[in-house]
Order: sequence, then C-alpha cells, then structure tokens
Amino acid sequence: MKGILYLGALVGGVAVLLLVSMVLGIIPPETVRLVEGYMPMQMVFELACFVAGFTAISYLLGAAGTPMPRFWQGILFWVFVWVYLKFRVYPPIPFSVRAMYGTVSLVAVFMWMSSNEEDWKKFRQPILNVLDAQTGFHRAIRTLALILLPIIIGGFSFLSMKPSSEEPIELRTVHPAPPASTKVHGKTYVLQTSQNPYRVNSEGKYDQEFSNARIVEQSMGRLMKSDANPWDPKAEGYLKYVREGGEIFFQNCHFCHGDNLNGRGLHAFAFNPIPANFTDPGTIAQLQETFIFWRVSKGGIGLPNEAFPWASVMPPWEQHLTVDEIWKVVLFEYWHTGYYPRTWD
Repeated sequence: MKGILYLGALVGGVAVLLLVSMVLGIIPPETVRLVEGYMPMQMVFELACFVAGFTAISYLLGAAGTPMPRFWQGILFWVFVWVYLKFRVYPPIPFSVRAMYGTVSLVAVFMWMSSNEEDWKKFRQPILNVLDAQTGFHRAIRTLALILLPIIIGGFSFLSMKPSSEEPIELRTVHPAPPASTKVHGKTYVLQTSQNPYRVNSEGKYDQEFSNARIVEQSMGRLMKSDANPWDPKAEGYLKYVREGGEIFFQNCHFCHGDNLNGRGLHAFAFNPIPANFTDPGTIAQLQETFIFWRVSKGGIGLPNEAFPWASVMPPWEQHLTVDEIWKVVLFEYWHTGYYPRTWD
C-alpha cells in the first residue's frame, strides 16, 4: 500500500514540476503535446493522475505528522486546476471556457470537502476563525479583507468600464494573404483552380448555377425560398450537403461565430478581436470559397509570415474535421448568409 502511495506522490510531484516549468516558460506549453483527436480524454486522464498524486502526498504528510489543513488543500487544488487550464492546454482556450471549468472545479472541491462532517468542519474552521476574530492575527486578517475586497472589486469594475483612446498595439489586415496552394490531410489544393465539390445539382453533378438559384432571398441571414429547404429530410444534392454542413457547424463552430453566423457566439467576447461576422458583406462575401477552405483548415495560429499582421485564435480545423466536412461547412456558411462566393476571374 505504501509503495502505491509513494508512486502516486512521485507522479503528482513530477506533474507539478512540469506545470510549474510551463508557467515559468522553461518548457513551452506545446512541447508536451495533447494528442490530436484524444485531447478531452487526455486532459481527464492527466487531471485524474494529479488528483491521485495530491491524495497520496496529503496522506504521506499526515502519516509523517505534518498534515496539510483541509482548507488549504481545497484552495491549492482549485488554483492548480486554473493554472493547468491556462498553461497546459495549447492552443489556449478563451477565458470564458476556463471560467466554466473553474466553476465546475470549485463545486467539485466543495463536494469533496463536504463529503463527511469531519472534513467539512476542518475546511470551514479557518474561515470561521477569521470571521470570529478571537485573536489579534485573525482580527488583522479580517480588517485587511474588509479593506482590500471593496478596493479590488471597485478597481476591477473601474478598469473594465474605463474607455480607452489608445491605438491598438498592432495593425490588423482585413484578410490575411493566401498562399498559392495549401496541403490538407496530405493532398495539395491549388486555391485558384480548386472548387467546392458539393455545389451539385439534384443529379449529383457540379453545378454552380443550380446552387445559386437556391439563394434568392435573404432575411435575418437565412434562406427564405419555400421549395429550397435543406432541413427537409428529403432534400438531395446541394441542399442535402448544406444541411450536413449546418450540423457540423452547430457542433463545432457556433460557440464562437454564433447561431446566426454574426460573430456573437457564447465564447465570442473572450477574444479580442471577436470572431468574424459572416453576415457582414466585408467578410465571406468578398472572398473565394477556396480562401475560406484554407482559413478553416489552417486556423489562425501558425499562419505563414506573409499572412501577418493577423489576429486570430481560430484552431486549425483540419486536425478535427475531414476535408469533406470542411467543404460542407463552407457551403453552409454561404447558404446561411445568402452571399455568393467570389471567383478568381
């Protein structure tokens, strides 16, 4: 039993050292890579190892006669989860996502500390000591908290509401410069000659005019023609692929780009600048489908030098979607906004 505990403590200690090295910049976050396609399961496994390591360390400290107070165990573990989410996950996730995970972690810590009456008493005792202020030390802590908390909250509110007249730290191009070709899943696509293979007619043949004829009226960014409904289970050809692209979009993209493709998704305002507004005539309406295919595939991180200056944290979706799925998402975006993609002519 002790051997298992020592092993758990060793694993937890090594994991903490790795994370601290990432925080200090000694080891870049992308060095210890998350496996593409298995990222959620890998994160759960790593956090489970951390929990086991912390538990083993806590037990060994208690057995050695120097137990760590329950209150500080909970606080330190919650802080550790925050640090893990910020410095371990690469590419970085927005603050709003970290806040949700942090809230869930805080609830888990309270459930852990209140699982039995003895642990709950140990956890809340330092808080009660400060509130009761029976000693000079606790009175000083309470007085300091009552002074600092309003100042911190007021200062944060002031800084968040204060208007700024400063210029941006860098200029941002309207659209990054595209390469002549791009390679996705091992296949090279020449942007000037490639086509979206899903702009097909009811017979399955590529037909740009057939798809254009389905886009005749735009209202709130949605197609309004009654006989061109991609959500009809009997829809075939172009409309069928629009529906499939929409399903992919709402599974992966609407969190940032919004239900109405206007760049106002759930996580949109965690970014600066916020995600692209596809309903704006200055975005996809001014671009070719192959350009959108390239941008979706490669994302915003790791663009070539000729694409800069550019500010975008969109992930490289080629790591999560197939080529066919990317083309269908592009198809859906143009259908939903009612815009025609530009041509290279």
